[in-house]
Amino acid sequence: MRRTPAAALVAATAATALLVTGCGSSDDDKPQAQKSAAPAGSQQINAHPLSDIQQGGTLKFAISQYIADFNRYTANGNQGDAATINELVEPSLFTADARGAVRPNENFLLSASVTSTSPQVVTYKLNPKAKWSDGAPLSWRDFRALWKATNGTNKEYEAANTSGYDQISAVGQGTDAHQVKVTFSSPYADWKRLFDPLLPAAGIDTPAKFNKGWTEKIPVTGAAFKISAYDRTAQTITAVPDPQWWGTKPKLDSIVFRALDFSAWTDAYLNKEIDYASAILPEDYKRLAKAAGTDIRTGARWDEVHITLNGARGPLKDVRVRQAVQHAIDRKAIATAFGKDLPVELKTYGSHFFMPNQAGYQDNSGTYGTYDVEAAGELLDAAGWKTKGDTRVKDGKQLALTYALSAGSTSAQEDQAELVQAQLAAVGIKVSIKKVPTNDYFSKYVTIGNFDLVSFRWVDQIFRSEAYPIYRQTAGKNLYENYGSVGSPEIDTLLKKAGETTDATEQAKIYNEADTKIWALGHSIPLYQRPQVLAVRSNLANYGAGGLADDDFTKVGWLKKK
Repeated sequence: MRRTPAAALVAATAATALLVTGCGSSDDDKPQAQKSAAPAGSQQINAHPLSDIQQGGTLKFAISQYIADFNRYTANGNQGDAATINELVEPSLFTADARGAVRPNENFLLSASVTSTSPQVVTYKLNPKAKWSDGAPLSWRDFRALWKATNGTNKEYEAANTSGYDQISAVGQGTDAHQVKVTFSSPYADWKRLFDPLLPAAGIDTPAKFNKGWTEKIPVTGAAFKISAYDRTAQTITAVPDPQWWGTKPKLDSIVFRALDFSAWTDAYLNKEIDYASAILPEDYKRLAKAAGTDIRTGARWDEVHITLNGARGPLKDVRVRQAVQHAIDRKAIATAFGKDLPVELKTYGSHFFMPNQAGYQDNSGTYGTYDVEAAGELLDAAGWKTKGDTRVKDGKQLALTYALSAGSTSAQEDQAELVQAQLAAVGIKVSIKKVPTNDYFSKYVTIGNFDLVSFRWVDQIFRSEAYPIYRQTAGKNLYENYGSVGSPEIDTLLKKAGETTDATEQAKIYNEADTKIWALGHSIPLYQRPQVLAVRSNLANYGAGGLADDDFTKVGWLKKK
């Protein structure tokens, strides 16, 4: 399972992801820690062998909202907390280590390899023991159903990401019932990211099932855990070990996910209502670092904090206005303010595809990522927005934007929105901060493009082709994951070319070329790589800041008392 606030994947996450400003503290109450950036591949999970872990117990997590859609392959289901739960109970074919290197998860997949290059054919050998909760074995039919739902040919399927799947020409059975052959129409370098997690054909083989069959429930599971209870009143979802599981028996008796506003997480942790909390906010870090029986676990991961600009409506339809916003945002000031009292260093960076500690990273922000109030003003002038007092006006209308903010945001997150508001006011752009209900934040605002400015995170993009739906051109009401609807045919062409390029050096070159054009279009503003800073119970083993690694919840549990 990939790492997000309580979640994973290439998913947008809400309250924990919004930009924040640091709160001041005296030297007397600041926890003492060496200030440095977490190195690539680092993780702190309190690793222990299974013999050290007691059988039983409950692990309590907070999630940012009650889950509306559990199908992570749809736009509404492609949200961090939803993906965490989906991946807990569905087959993850590959597992990643702390540096993001993946290998087959033998509970489900005994082997997978490219068995032909012209055309490219990938052959999967499934574990014969692997089966769904309805008793059906995992098979090529599940692969075919997921491919048909996500390849973009049938527009009735509301797929969030068609990349990779749209390069597959056929999915069928191999030499026996446990072998799957996937044939590509053109080479696809990141084939290991496809079909992971796998979903059951019985739950996705029609548009109705795919789009609506996972609303507030999971119809079929196929992993070590299953869902035992959905309690909308209590805002909890409970997972328990599946007695039909064929692999290593989980140590935990249950995992309870409880929807809480992020502002309540620290108090919930200190009151022992949850066993894990983000300590990324300076004010939370100061309180959590002092808590008895608590570890602060840090790690390096793929985690991009950014601001998305909506080019589909209002003044931001004009690329010059979007570029002006880029110049008016002081990225360094935001990172410095946010990281002031944290134990790790935050730095700005200039790529939509690579983290600074990844091979292939290149700062492509150029002039577009430079804080330059004068340049912002010149761009607004050129776009026809003329200065009138403290604002700008065109055709009798004031230049005004809305910044969508979750009602569950902390005071620090509100301060961040106000900082952006002040920075844009300095160039004559009026920003109204619009607070929206936490449970509606993604489904009614972010994922349908109902905003001018919004800030959230993209996480764990180990495979760069996962970013394709973020930057591709939208198609009618299908925004994919390009919620601001900013794209171009040229960028689409480059991203498709990169996805077909198997040479890593050449592929990185193409992604960097596309990135330069994404900056020029004013799609979004990367701010800084967000580290993992987590408060975790000291006696919880094999869980915490995993870096780029997947969690294995069959190994997570409470240490035996000595």
